[in-house]
Amino acid sequence: MKVIWNPAPGECLAERHAVTIGVFDGVHLGHRFVIEQTRRLADSLDARLAVVTFDPHPAQVVRPQSAPRILTGIEHRLELLDLLGVDTTVVIGFDVAQARERASDFVERVMVKCLEASAVSVGADFHFGYRREGNIELLAALGSRFDFEVRALPAVARVDDSTEAISSTAIRRALAVGDVVKAAEMLGRHHQVRGPVAKGDQRGRSIGFPTANVDVRVDRALPADGVYAAWYSTPDGGRHEAAANVGKRPTFYDDADRSLVEAHLIGFSGDLYGQEGRVEFVDLLRPERRFDGIDALKAQLEADVDAARGILRST
Repeated sequence: MKVIWNPAPGECLAERHAVTIGVFDGVHLGHRFVIEQTRRLADSLDARLAVVTFDPHPAQVVRPQSAPRILTGIEHRLELLDLLGVDTTVVIGFDVAQARERASDFVERVMVKCLEASAVSVGADFHFGYRREGNIELLAALGSRFDFEVRALPAVARVDDSTEAISSTAIRRALAVGDVVKAAEMLGRHHQVRGPVAKGDQRGRSIGFPTANVDVRVDRALPADGVYAAWYSTPDGGRHEAAANVGKRPTFYDDADRSLVEAHLIGFSGDLYGQEGRVEFVDLLRPERRFDGIDALKAQLEADVDAARGILRST
C-alpha cells in the first residue's frame, strides 16, 4: 500500500482512484463495508482504491476537551487498511490550519489534483471541511464540476438482533462498560491496545504473578476497569494467553490518577521491558476490586488465570 502524508498542492499520482474519506477510527465493520463498496466501484471504473484519513483525530484539534478516546492509532490504522487491500492511503495531518480549509478547496486539492478521483463514496451522514460544510450535496456538485461520481453509502447495523448501527462511538460505549465481546462484534476483531512495556513497582512478580506493564497513551480507548481474558503479542510474532488487568490497583493505591494496563502472560518467563506489547481483550472476567490482603489477592489471581485460560482455549 502506498502511503502519502500531507500531499503538497499540485502533487499528483497520475493514477485514477475511487476514493473514500473519513477518520476510520477502529476500521470497524461499518468502515470495512464502505471500503469494500469503494473497491467494487474502483474495479468497475478500472481505477485504484484510495482512502483519505486524518491524524490526529479532528476532534482532538477542534474540541479537545470533549474529543473521544482513540480506538486505533495511525500506525495500527494503516496496518488494517493495508490488510483490506487499499492501494493508496493519504494521511492528512490535522491542525488548526487544516480545520479552516474550505470543503471545496480540500476536494480540489486532495481528491482531484492528488488522486484524480473517478468516484468518491462516503457514509450518507459524513461531513468534512470548515465548519463541517462538506456533505453529500456539496460532493455531488463538485463531482459534476470535476467529473467524478459520488455515492452515499448507508450505515451498517450490528450482526445480531440489535438495530444499533456500527460506529466508533458505539464501540467506545461498549468498551466503557467492559463489554469487549460486543465491541469485537462491531470491530470484526478483538479490541487491541499497544505500548512499550515499562518498569512498574514489581508487586506482581513478588507474589508470583509477574505482569507486563503496557504504557498505553492516555488518549487511547481502554475498556472499563476490570480483569480480562486476553491475548498478548510480542514484536517477534509470539502470541500468548494472558490475564490482563485494567485499573487503578485499589488493593495497593487509594488515589491512582489513571487506569493502567498490566498483563500476566500465562506460563511465560522472559524480559519484555522496552518492547512493544499488544493486548487484545477477549472477555471480561470480573470488575476490578480491592482485596483485604495479599493472600486473598493471590487466590483470586489464580482463579483469574484459570478462567482466562479456559476462555482462550475455547475460542
